[in-house]
Amino acid sequence: MTPAANHIWKFNDGHDISHLKGSPFTDPFRYIPDKSVLEAARQLITGTDMTAFEEGKMLGILIVEDPSEGTYGFLAAFSGTVKGADGQTTATVPGFVPPIMDITDPGGYFRQKEAEISALNRKIKELEGSPELDSLRSSLARLLSDRDASLEAAQTRLRISKHEREKVRSRTKDPEVLSRLIRESQFQKAELKRLKDGWNSRISELKAEIELREKDILELKATRSEMSDSLQKWIFEKTAVHNGRGESCCIWDIFAHEGLIPPGGTGDCAAPKLLEYAYRNGLRPLAMGEFWYGKPSQTAVRLQGHFYPSCTSKCGPLLGYMLKGLTVGPGQQTGCCESGLPPHIIYSDEAIIVVEKPSGMPSVPGLDGRKSLQDWLADEFPQSQIHQVHRLDMDTSGVMVFARTEAAAAGLRAQFENRTVRKTYKARISPPCCSTEETVLSPRPQGEGPGPKEREGLFPACCSTRKSGVVELPLMADYDERPRQKVDFKQGKPAHTEYQIISNNPDGTSDLLLHPVTGRTHQLRVHCAHALGIGRPILGDLLYGGFRTDKKEGRNADRLCLHALSISFLHPVSGTPMHFTSERATFSQEV
Repeated sequence: MTPAANHIWKFNDGHDISHLKGSPFTDPFRYIPDKSVLEAARQLITGTDMTAFEEGKMLGILIVEDPSEGTYGFLAAFSGTVKGADGQTTATVPGFVPPIMDITDPGGYFRQKEAEISALNRKIKELEGSPELDSLRSSLARLLSDRDASLEAAQTRLRISKHEREKVRSRTKDPEVLSRLIRESQFQKAELKRLKDGWNSRISELKAEIELREKDILELKATRSEMSDSLQKWIFEKTAVHNGRGESCCIWDIFAHEGLIPPGGTGDCAAPKLLEYAYRNGLRPLAMGEFWYGKPSQTAVRLQGHFYPSCTSKCGPLLGYMLKGLTVGPGQQTGCCESGLPPHIIYSDEAIIVVEKPSGMPSVPGLDGRKSLQDWLADEFPQSQIHQVHRLDMDTSGVMVFARTEAAAAGLRAQFENRTVRKTYKARISPPCCSTEETVLSPRPQGEGPGPKEREGLFPACCSTRKSGVVELPLMADYDERPRQKVDFKQGKPAHTEYQIISNNPDGTSDLLLHPVTGRTHQLRVHCAHALGIGRPILGDLLYGGFRTDKKEGRNADRLCLHALSISFLHPVSGTPMHFTSERATFSQEV
């Protein structure tokens, strides 16, 4: 199968997309991919050469209607650039839509300016590594070392002389002797000052020579920065995109309208490429999805064949503009409680309340005005102040504890900070990557297990038969992908999770118990989903690739399958050990 000349891929015979007619368009930031998007993705990876993407790339699918012919098909795109067969960077690959603005044209303005910046980089590198500068810096290091040794010896002699003078003073009152001792002390102090001044003069001369050379480097770096910023702005001012209303605006103005500057690479992601190509060619967008193909990412959660939402830093404002004129499906769940269940109080006394939070309800008040569990408790206990001491993600259900007094809140918070609170979660995770029941885009034959070099290949080594273990991956906020978190071994905060698989289900999913030793944001979700962790996203986790298709029933989890099963702590007033377990059925019965 090959795409038509206009880049539209035709579906294989028999595929029906009638269900998309009149349906809302995909919310790119929170969605389950439509079955037609999944089918298009399957056809894409089996119908074209995917070699260019094996190192890891985000790909996109857009189902479109051609109103002029009354036909349907799909478009494909990839984010950024790839290396072509000749080893050169390219923004175009046969079968995929072209970039919104191709800056890889060898004779274009971008390449000319890029060449000038590259020449500056070479000059800067040459100056920074010049033998003359290296020699000066080595001389300065030796001079500083010699100065320190010389001054230390002089100060040692001065202390010895002072000690000898003190002994003489203790044995005589002769004015002439005492006067001589004073002159000797003054002379030695003056000699030490002259010695220091001499060394400092030589060092200052050498530093001045080094700073003169480094000044040239700093000036070149400032010039390079100005040229880079100017070139980026030129790209964004020249790159115009359209929306569903037929309007057009450059990327720079779209971001400026929100008081922002576009990050580098804005407009190069798959989603805006797809929409822009559709608008320019009179095609009607029907449904969209973005998935990862190739080696797993070592930082952000990215696994072969899993779908992920669009990035927020680049695509948030851009897609917000480009989707105007389309009826976009609901993003966040619209109900207060996704499960339809109200909160359930397990225990309460004069100091604490233990309550079960349903999935879909925020733990504490947020900016969207949605009623939180803390709000609900305030209504239930109008005579008490409700104090939050920990949180669960909105989509996570299960046991929480709240305090009814300031003193109780302080006592509970101290226990959380000291990590003496014991929490157990239950989760259902997606099938291993080696199972075609889970990764709808997996090219591996069913039943073929992971090989010895999985961390270097398309699938993580963690897709194994391990029944229990520990995940220690440091986490930090992914500022380009808010609210997602990522693994960062340099700047991330330590995060420790213990896990135990308790059952393997007929559909390939597994249920497990999770014990977070630390309490980082999205810790359990990332540790389950990341290639260096368990490598199997929590079912229903739309942020971290937890979507799956059940081939037998054609359905997906309608919630995040993560449940706070139990909590143990000391009562903040009496000090009595307290243990509470969920009294409700978990997702095991709901999914």
